[in-house]
Amino acid sequence: NARRLPPGRAMSAPRKQSSGLDSVQSLTQDQVEEIRDAFKLFDTDDSGKIDADELKVAMRAMGFEPKRDEVRKMIQESDRDGTGQIPFSMFEEVMAIKMHQRDPREEAVKAFRLFDDDETGTISLKNLRRVAKELGENMTDAELQQVIDYCDIDARGDISMEDFCNILLQAQANQQQAAISRSS
Repeated sequence: NARRLPPGRAMSAPRKQSSGLDSVQSLTQDQVEEIRDAFKLFDTDDSGKIDADELKVAMRAMGFEPKRDEVRKMIQESDRDGTGQIPFSMFEEVMAIKMHQRDPREEAVKAFRLFDDDETGTISLKNLRRVAKELGENMTDAELQQVIDYCDIDARGDISMEDFCNILLQAQANQQQAAISRSS
């Protein structure tokens, strides 16, 4: 019973249901750091635990929209000492599972839209210049043009959404393969 992927989805890795620990082990280093940074932001007393309100905000900071019941359930499942808090290990496992459930193509399209602020459907030199400036990157137009030339697979002079998504998805697949190789 073969499943067919919609066009453009061929590069996204197949998702499988796994335990939190398996999910954590297959994260890229960047993903592990993103989870750690989100947790540390709200673990202001360095106790290794955050409460329900902080958990909800940390999850939102990572791009998720948790429901109140979901947060309450997470706290109940991990609150062994009755403090109403979740330890980092549980947060890491839950966030790893959630990160693996994200639709990579949808995330790539969201990223593309951050660049395409003029909504032309492409990323131009002007768009790249703006983003570089916002990120504090001091890049010349020639350097930015090199980025466009590298990403412009269809040779239109700018970066199409399809080119952008394919490059991002391929890079993500490469990172995940490296993470899997490290954990085996």
